Amino acid sequence: MNQYGGGVGRWVLWVLVGLGFGLLGHHDGAFAASASNGGALSQVGYIEGIVLGLTQGLTEFLPISSTAHLKVVPVALGMGDPGVALTAVLQLGSVAAVLSYFREDLLNLMKGTKTAITEGNFQNRDFRITLGILLGTIPIVIVGLCIKFFVTDFDNSPLRSITSIAIASIVMAVLLALAEQIGSRERGYGQLNLRDGILIGIAQALAVFPGVSRSGSTLTAGLFLGIERASAARFSFLLGIPAITLAGVIEFPTLLEGSYGPREFGVLAVALLASVVSSYGAIAFLLKFLKTQSTWVFVAYRLIFGIGLLLALNWGWLAG
Repeated sequence: MNQYGGGVGRWVLWVLVGLGFGLLGHHDGAFAASASNGGALSQVGYIEGIVLGLTQGLTEFLPISSTAHLKVVPVALGMGDPGVALTAVLQLGSVAAVLSYFREDLLNLMKGTKTAITEGNFQNRDFRITLGILLGTIPIVIVGLCIKFFVTDFDNSPLRSITSIAIASIVMAVLLALAEQIGSRERGYGQLNLRDGILIGIAQALAVFPGVSRSGSTLTAGLFLGIERASAARFSFLLGIPAITLAGVIEFPTLLEGSYGPREFGVLAVALLASVVSSYGAIAFLLKFLKTQSTWVFVAYRLIFGIGLLLALNWGWLAG
């Protein structure tokens, strides 16, 4: 077994432990009925909150779709769909993790960008990357706001169905495999340009649909553009900060439409803490993994995940 085998095993164990806790903590009165109207939090227990937080953190930065797993895992455990609002707010835990992990990078980007603007040196690397992040965020903001204000009851939209998630997972697995196969991987982080930011940002916008994966779509786009794996993942993490933060902030009022007390806020705090810790670990793991390994393991996982969901639907184990 290579040096990453033990790490992969530990992550699998984390997932299994989280799912096990979810089964032990499962109770009648699942929160599906109130998930779509902002009342989901009142129906979530502490163990369920930990399961949701771990699911969010372990899958947000791996190219396997956190929104898909936050939809499928609770449903598979009989907990119901947590809904868009709670899902988005849990992503704030992932934002805290990426801010902490890349704090030095972010400070350097801000200092370098300020210096570049002051000196009029717009070819400065930090300026190019910062502007690429800003421009790359625009597509997902536009798509997200359109869904928020023009698509009624997106929680129950066919686009969020398990069938759609399964199909998206399979399609993105094929695209990631193609990118892995034909991508040149010749360019590093310092060679990123505005075109990269815009094109990867467009790919990121597809991630508003569960099953696509923000990390997966941006990593796939980066590979197609000839960027090396670890550099593409690093830019993907930085690019996700504005988008994930905005999604969480916009949806937070929706989550709090119900009347909540100390218990509900305690559950949310526990879920967010689980999200922060597992997100930080996932970032560290993926960056280290991609320095020497390919993305084929994630291609295989996405294919198995998507096909497994279709089989579960066909056999009546899950409702589409």
